[in-house]
This record gives sequence, structure tokens and C-alpha cells, in this order.
Amino acid sequence: MQFVGQKLDSLLGEYLKPVDENWQPSDFLPDSANESFISDVKLLQESCRELPYDYVAVLIGDTITEEALPTYESWLMDVVGVDQLNEPHGWAQWVRSWTAEENRHGDLLNKYLYLSGRVNMRAMEVSTQYLIADGFDIGTGRDPYRNFIYTSFQELATNVSHRRTATLAKQFGNTHLSKICGVIASDEMRHAKAYKAFVSRIFEVDPSEMMLALEDMMRKKIVMPAHFLRETGVKMGDTFSHFSDAAQRLGVYTTNDYIDILDALLDEWKVEHLRDLNEQAEKARDYLLALPTRLRRIADRTKVPELAYEFSWID
Repeated sequence: MQFVGQKLDSLLGEYLKPVDENWQPSDFLPDSANESFISDVKLLQESCRELPYDYVAVLIGDTITEEALPTYESWLMDVVGVDQLNEPHGWAQWVRSWTAEENRHGDLLNKYLYLSGRVNMRAMEVSTQYLIADGFDIGTGRDPYRNFIYTSFQELATNVSHRRTATLAKQFGNTHLSKICGVIASDEMRHAKAYKAFVSRIFEVDPSEMMLALEDMMRKKIVMPAHFLRETGVKMGDTFSHFSDAAQRLGVYTTNDYIDILDALLDEWKVEHLRDLNEQAEKARDYLLALPTRLRRIADRTKVPELAYEFSWID
């Protein structure tokens, strides 16, 4: 972690934006101080009226996922090598600054959904509180290798999800919402590039252990950060499966996207061409290189559930 963190100051400038230059949620929302506020809200609600049920459900699920940032920040602060007490300007600064940028996403989507008139906000807020209270188990432990693999994968997954909701919003005639989802997707891609760079630097100095960590994470499968998502009266994790089904039906995030992300990461980290591996790591590399093809065969036989589910979040 000390080696990877040697150039952290330059990475902060490369992958994160200065606070005063960054966009803020209010840049994309009606201004309550303006006389036109009420009419602006009515226009916003009109543009949301015809959004399909599954789309609204996915947008709410994405929002709740973004709102669970306290879990993600506290988890990353506990990773080996991150020390906010003795080294507050190193890795701890990265975690805080990354969290600060990500925090804008939930704020913006939450306020937009509140104004949309399509959402039972209390039910959504209950799910958010449950998700933060329940936490998550992403299979990484405190190991930075596994955590950076996870964050590389997840930032790419959230980029796909927000990019697709942006495209669909435009197709549904809501260019305002499309722009909102687009700027969030752009943030996610910048953050993905950072975490991918961290993994690349670890591969330079500890390729065998990094390969074994990657194999371990892919054998366990990358779970989504909201995999414990639930509503009032629903068992922990049950709502997530319905949210995931809606995302698959819409094509916002699918099994094939999961496989495409794995393919992209194997290429990014040049896994096929890595040498100087120990015997166990060579076997791990062979497993990883064969994995996308095997997963695609399974995906081809998997059917997306068509059964509609009534979310408590949607009025």
C-alpha cells in the first residue's frame, strides 16, 4: 500500500476534481429561490409521468445504493494500509475525497425523485436506512488487493447502470434526467480508472498474490453493494433480487454486462501476458482467462424473470 500510495497526490489530481470546480446537485434541480420554482417542478413532474414502472424502480434502487455511502466509506477506512489517524493525508485522504464526490450522486437523485411525484419517499427512505444499518459482506475482508478489485469492478458496473438509465431517459423524452444520469456515469468512470490503476501498480510488484486475489474474488462472484436491499416486511436481500430483475428486463445491467466488465478488466490488467508467477498463480490465471467463455454459456441458458413485482417505493 505504501508503494502504490507513493504517487497518490498526483492520482488525486488526475482522478478527482477540485471541490469548487465540481458540479453540485443544485446545478441540475429547480431553484426554490426562483419565482419560477413551482412551474419548474410541474414541468419536471410532467416529464416523469410516462416513465415506465421498471425504470422508476431501477432509478430508486440506484439511488438507495448511492445513499449507502456511510457503509462504503467506513469499510474502505478499515482496509489494511489506510490509516486516518497517523496518515490522514495519504490513503485516508483518497477515501474521504472519493466519498465526497460520490455523495453528490445520492443527493441529486434523491432530490430529483422527491420532486418527480412518482415516489413514496418514506418507503424509499426506510429501505435506505435498512441498507445502511444492515451493511454488507462483499467478500474482501480488510485486504486491499481484494478491495481494489471489487471497487474497480463496481465503479464500472455503476457506470454501465447510470449510462443506460441516461440513454433510456432520453428515449422516454426526458432529456433533463438523461443529463443527470450521464454526469453521474462520468464520475463513476473516472473513479473506475483510479481503482484500476491501483490494481495495475500492485500487479507490477506482487503479481502472484494479486492474481490469487483476483481468482478468489471471481470464484466468489462480485456481489452488488446493495445485495442486502429490503423493504418493510421483506426479508433482507429479497428486494434486491426484484430490483435486479427489473434492471435485467430493462437492459440497464445484465449478466452479460457482468461478463463484459470481467473481460475488460482482464484486458486492462494484461492478465494473459503476466509472467513471473508462481505455480498456484499460473493456475489462477488459466482459470480467469477461461471464465468469461464459461459464464457466457451459462448466461445463454438463463432467462430473465418476467414476473412483475410491486415495490413499496412507487406510488
